Amino acid sequence: MRFRIIGPVLALIATLVFSPASFSQSAEPSPAATATPDLSGLWIRLRDKGAMARGYPSFVLDFGSAMSPMTPWAASKFKINSALYHGDDASTVLSDPIFQCYPPGVPRIYLQNFPVQIVQIPGQVIMLFEYDHFIRRIYTDGRPHDKDQGALWMGDTIGKWEGDTLVADTDSFNDKTLLDRVGHVHSADMRVVERLRRIDRDTLEIEFTVDDRKAFTKPWSTKLIFQQHPDWKVLENVCEDNAGFVEFNKKATQGLKK
Repeated sequence: MRFRIIGPVLALIATLVFSPASFSQSAEPSPAATATPDLSGLWIRLRDKGAMARGYPSFVLDFGSAMSPMTPWAASKFKINSALYHGDDASTVLSDPIFQCYPPGVPRIYLQNFPVQIVQIPGQVIMLFEYDHFIRRIYTDGRPHDKDQGALWMGDTIGKWEGDTLVADTDSFNDKTLLDRVGHVHSADMRVVERLRRIDRDTLEIEFTVDDRKAFTKPWSTKLIFQQHPDWKVLENVCEDNAGFVEFNKKATQGLKK
């Protein structure tokens, strides 16, 4: 009889000691509590009404008043670029590197009116841009910046998660790109920090800060809002294949003077 009583008692003790409730204070968080936020989706930036209010056509997107005052170095270069954009020969705007099919750089890639698909895999967040099929990788596996690549058109990006926000840090830029279609420049010292956060199922917010003390008197920040289109797909878009690309932009830039 003694053994028949001890058996149930031991079973009861084991149940109490090893029950899930007994680990409530010391167990690791559940997978749901530690899950990485999901930014996946196909997104396109909402139109910039502010640029149109400043007199630019709807396809001309810039960062406007978000920018800090320019340094004398940047202001002199901007003056030259502005003359190209608004001079008597409006076709000279085609000196903009993107019209020669060069990469637009960061953050200007976001101003191109094409969708971007975000795909997450372990250790990386990949951005697949429809615009000329550019691919951008944000490494989230803890690696440092790669300083052996030299100066890059799109920079070198590493990221980390802060709660529901992906913080992407990009450096190692060259100075060959423009920040917008208005002609603002940057230097090779530019650093861009982006904070990507999904506001709701169909809305993505990207807040970025540009720190370039050679071009601007202080860092400046702005936010871009993207809308999800799950029924869309990334189409083939090759810059060199656009037969009417140059002629279209010659006509379009003439509208800048009107």
